[in-house]
This record gives sequence, structure tokens and C-alpha cells, in this order.
Amino acid sequence: MSKHSYDMSHHFNNGEEGCQEECFHPDIVERIRSEMPEEKLLEGLAQLFKVLGDNTRIRILNALYKTELCVCDLTSVLGMNQSAVSHQLRVLRDAKIVKSRKKGKNVLYSLDDSHISGLIQLGSEHVHEQ
Repeated sequence: MSKHSYDMSHHFNNGEEGCQEECFHPDIVERIRSEMPEEKLLEGLAQLFKVLGDNTRIRILNALYKTELCVCDLTSVLGMNQSAVSHQLRVLRDAKIVKSRKKGKNVLYSLDDSHISGLIQLGSEHVHEQ
């Protein structure tokens, strides 16, 4: 255990999340407060997870994790109509989670960057552990 970590297991009773006895650690609290990101960053993170918190969008992202796809291919993979898929892609693109590029008369979609790929991979690994 590092000098800043401590065992809180003895403070919890019957699965309740609360302290049974006073255990305030001002040095730890102050350090964490000083290291907290700006509110704007936290709001952006909450918005990212809000957008990710939709089953249809997660299905789209899982497909795009495999390869770049056009809307027609996505509708076929997901068994959905084109307008529904297009709407969800617009939400994902506005949130900078997916990007698009023109190829001839088609638009191809892919995950925006390696951070999004990593989120999908880590999230999947976490769910598989349970």
C-alpha cells in the first residue's frame, strides 16, 4: 500500500457505503481536491459517457471497432433502417466519437481515434470479466 492509500474495509457495515467512525484524512482530501480536473473537463467526460450509454450507439461503435463502414453496411449489420442509423451516427460524430470521409458517392465511418478504440476495448474487457 502506498503512503496515501489506506484500507477502508473496516469502515463499512453490512454493505452500506458510509463510515461507521470518523475517518477524515485532511492531507488526502486536500491532495485530491488540488488534483481534480477543471469542471469543464469533468462535464465533457460526463457527456462522453452519456453518449456512450446507448445500446444502439454501442452496437455501431462495436461494428466500427472492427472496420470502417458505410451507412448501408451498418444498417445491414445492425438490422436497422438507414434513418435510425444515420441519426445515431450524427450524434456520435457531433460528440467526436466517430469520423466520416467521402469515398466516391459514399460516406465511410470509423472510430475517431485510438482513444475511442481503447474505450471500446477496455469496456469490453471489463464486461467480459464479470
